[in-house]
Amino acid sequence: MRLLPPRRLLWLLLTCLPPLLLFGLTLGPVTIAPGDLLATLWGALLNRGDGGQEALIITSIRLPRVLLAALVGVCLAVCGAAMQGLFRNPLADPSLIGVSSGASAGASLVIVLGGGALLQGGQFAGLSAVALGAFAGGFLAVVLVYRLATSPTGTSVATMLLAGIAISALAGALNSLFSYIADDEMLRRISLWQMGSLDAANWPRVVIAALACTALLAVLQRDAVALNAFLLGESEARHLGIRVETVKRRLILLTAMAVGASVAVAGTIAFVGLIVPHIIRLLIGPDHRYLVPAAALAGAVLMVCADGVARVIVAPAELPAGILTAMLGTPFFFSLLLQKRRYEEAA
Repeated sequence: MRLLPPRRLLWLLLTCLPPLLLFGLTLGPVTIAPGDLLATLWGALLNRGDGGQEALIITSIRLPRVLLAALVGVCLAVCGAAMQGLFRNPLADPSLIGVSSGASAGASLVIVLGGGALLQGGQFAGLSAVALGAFAGGFLAVVLVYRLATSPTGTSVATMLLAGIAISALAGALNSLFSYIADDEMLRRISLWQMGSLDAANWPRVVIAALACTALLAVLQRDAVALNAFLLGESEARHLGIRVETVKRRLILLTAMAVGASVAVAGTIAFVGLIVPHIIRLLIGPDHRYLVPAAALAGAVLMVCADGVARVIVAPAELPAGILTAMLGTPFFFSLLLQKRRYEEAA
């Protein structure tokens, strides 16, 4: 397969994203004409909107939701690219280090122990108690995985993978336990949380996701050369002057922070961290200097499209976006396995 020039793909994705964001603002129960949409956005930008119904819908409901979808897509896709580079495996994703399952267990714990009081109570920095529990659970899971995989001689990627599987299994068991002891209302909330949805989007959540994306992109772009060196192996990376243990620690903690923030603001969104960087790698190659920004843009495009479809496919109800990404990712994953099998048979 002939690779695309990386800059061409970056420009293509950068050109597609703004129209998709604008189109996402028109989707919903209330139809808003493109002309009215642009006029409302311009008025809000100049802080002289009329404050009517359309302006309220766009600025308070749809705009934060569309932006949050794009930012969550950026976080998950870029973390997937980082994990695939760190594990030197194009089928790796952030769930391998237990962050998604740990976050789900943390959210379930808060739902079961807190009940309605915490769910209906106040918020901190725009996040509910459930969201904060999810962030804490995801971060704790990654810390445990990192501690289990770290010895005086360094951090073993293979041990980290095994520890991630073990912690994910433990978190899954805790999730099952919480679901077993939950009442009907709690069980419904746990199920909806694990499906992943953007219906609770607001401006504080957008700010949190934006801060996570900014830190993630800044650090990963600086570590792009180190990730390229990791593809040769850790020993070769050390010979090239890369501080391997420092980079691994930074990438793991940053991934935990970013994915934990994404799960906290949007629930569990599956497969974005797997399929997006893998597709980008097939298109432009493994150079992380271009792979990271291209995966960020592609992740934003995918999540904006998924959320848009989720809002209209079963209108007037909404389908959780995590269901759509899982339905897209599962057949893609199967196709990768079949492609790998054909390659091995041909060899």
